[in-house]
Amino acid sequence: MSVTAFSRLGTANAYDNTLANLTTRQNNLANLQESLSSGKKITTPSDDPTGAAQAERALNRLARIATDQRALETQRNAISTAESTLGDITDAMQQVRELVVSAGNASFSAADRKTVALQITGLRERILTLSNAQDSNGQPLFAALGSALKPIAGPASTAPDYTFDGLPGSAAAGTYAIASTLDGESAFMLQPVRDAVYNVKTSNPALSTDPVSKASPPQPNGASYSIGITNLVGNTVTYSVTETLTASTPPATPNTTTTTTTPNTTTTTTITPTITTTTTTTTGLTAPWSAATGFTATGMQGLSLQVKGTPAAGDTISVDPNTSVFATIDKAVSDIGSATSSGAASQAVTQALHNIDISMARISAIRGQAGDLLNRADSITATNDKRNIEQEANRSRAEDIDMMQGISDFQKQQTGYQAALQSYAQIQKLSLFNFIS
Repeated sequence: MSVTAFSRLGTANAYDNTLANLTTRQNNLANLQESLSSGKKITTPSDDPTGAAQAERALNRLARIATDQRALETQRNAISTAESTLGDITDAMQQVRELVVSAGNASFSAADRKTVALQITGLRERILTLSNAQDSNGQPLFAALGSALKPIAGPASTAPDYTFDGLPGSAAAGTYAIASTLDGESAFMLQPVRDAVYNVKTSNPALSTDPVSKASPPQPNGASYSIGITNLVGNTVTYSVTETLTASTPPATPNTTTTTTTPNTTTTTTITPTITTTTTTTTGLTAPWSAATGFTATGMQGLSLQVKGTPAAGDTISVDPNTSVFATIDKAVSDIGSATSSGAASQAVTQALHNIDISMARISAIRGQAGDLLNRADSITATNDKRNIEQEANRSRAEDIDMMQGISDFQKQQTGYQAALQSYAQIQKLSLFNFIS
C-alpha cells in the first residue's frame, strides 16, 4: 500500500525572511555608501569606540601643534622686526661713525664741526626712537624680561642720563617656542666691567690721550676717575688718582610709599635709598715719561690711559664711564662741537670712534642673537611639520576608510542586494492563483 506524503508550503514566513534580509542589506549598503562619500570608516563613536578615541587624541594633538605654530609665528614676526630694527640702528650708527670721521678733517673750522655735531644729534634721536620701537601688538621689541612701553628712558638732566627701564635678561626658549623680545639692556646699555667705554677730557689743551684700555685682569667698577699731575721731574711724572663711586644702599625704588593700617592707627612710611658717594685718592703714583710717548697712567681699577704731551703741575684728566650707546654719541657730539682746534678735534674723533665701535659691537652681538632665534624658529617649524604629519597619519589610520577595500566591499554588497531583490521578486510570484487557469 503506497502512502502519499503531503507538505504544506507557507509563503508568509518566506516573505518575512526575505524582507528582513533586504532591509539588512540595504542598511549595510547605505553605510558603505556613506563611508565612501565621507572617506571615514567611523561616522559615530559607536561604530568603533577604540578607533574613535584614538582619532580624538590625534585631533587634540593636531590642535595643540597648530596653537604652538601660531604662537611661534607671532614670536618669529616680533624677532624678525627686532632684527630688522637693529639693522636700521646699525646703519644709523655707521652714518654717525662716518660723520665723526669727517669731523677730524684738519680743514674744518669750529663752525663746520658744530654742523657735524648737529647732524650726529639728529641721528642719535633716530637711534633712540628705534630702540623704543614696538611690534604689531604694541609690545616693545627690546623689552628683555619685562619693561615699560619705552624701555630706554632719557636723556635725563642728572646722571645717569639714559637708563633701561625694565628687567635685563633673555627669556629661555622652549621646546616649541622662542623669545618674543630681545635684551635692550645688553644691546644699548654699556657696562664698564664688560666694555670699558670711558670719556676722557684734559684741562690742558696741550695734552692728548689715547682711548682707555683694560689691563689684565680688568676690574673696572664703573667709578669715575680724576688724574691730577703733581710734577714732572726729568723723565718721571708724579700724579694722583681720585676715584669717585656713587652707589645706592639699599637698592630700593626712590619715594616708595608703604601704608600700614592697624586699629585706629594708620602709618605711612616713605622708603628712600641712601645715596653714598665714596671718594678715594691715591697719591705719589709715578710713571716713566718721554717727549715722544708721554706716560701711561694706571691705578684706576684695572684701567690704563696713555697720556701724550708735556704735563705740568696742576693739570687734570677726567675719566668718566659711558653708560649707554646714546651717552657715547652725546659725548662725541659734545667733544666735537666744543673742539677749538684741529688737534682737539682729532683727539675727540679718536676717542669717539673707539667708543662707537664698542657700542656697535654690542648691537651686532644682539643682532646675532636675533638671527639665532630666527634659525631656531625655522627648526621648530620643521619639527612641527613632522609632528603634524605623524599625528595626521595616526588620525587617518584610526578613522579613515581604505578606499580600495571600501569600493570592493560596496560592489559586493551591491551585488548581494540586487540578488536579494531578484529573489524576492520570484518569491512574490509563488501564488496558487498564478497556476489556476
